[in-house]
Amino acid sequence: MSGVSDLVASRLRDVADFPKPGVVFKDITPLVGDGDAFGAVIRELAARHTSASKSAQPIDAVAGVEARGFIIGAALALELGVGFIPVRKAGKLPGETVQRSYALEYGTATIEIHSDAVSPGQRVLLVDDVLATGGTAIAAWDLLAESGADVVGFETIVELAFLGGREAMGERSVHALHVVTGAEDA
Repeated sequence: MSGVSDLVASRLRDVADFPKPGVVFKDITPLVGDGDAFGAVIRELAARHTSASKSAQPIDAVAGVEARGFIIGAALALELGVGFIPVRKAGKLPGETVQRSYALEYGTATIEIHSDAVSPGQRVLLVDDVLATGGTAIAAWDLLAESGADVVGFETIVELAFLGGREAMGERSVHALHVVTGAEDA
């Protein structure tokens, strides 16, 4: 996997002081803007969830967190031949929704899904671009689970390990393609 990790690292852009002073934002725009690199990332993520993988768990849908998780999740769902579930910011979905509020590293937020987005026992893979403190991932996981999904794991392109998100996720299955181990690397 070091090849994909190196590929991801070479296509990340750091944006200082975004969305607030002191935060170094990991921008995946250069990665998704490179068709070959983006394709390699999606194929790597998909390979972990196909019958050819020894540890593959069958999934029925991919859920992606707004907004960059939509990019990854939709492409991954297409690659795997399953449906996509958008996990949106509050107030963005029409019709009946279920919500969950949570703390971010730079504030608070509320996410939602349609109340009929998942069926009881539906096996869902959750994806997002970055795992930082874990707040968004935990909230999305719990929201899906409370709605009846069997969430099989969380996949991300970048993990900021120094922020403790993996530990905050507890016993949940977490996989990252590229891990940033220290703030000095961020």
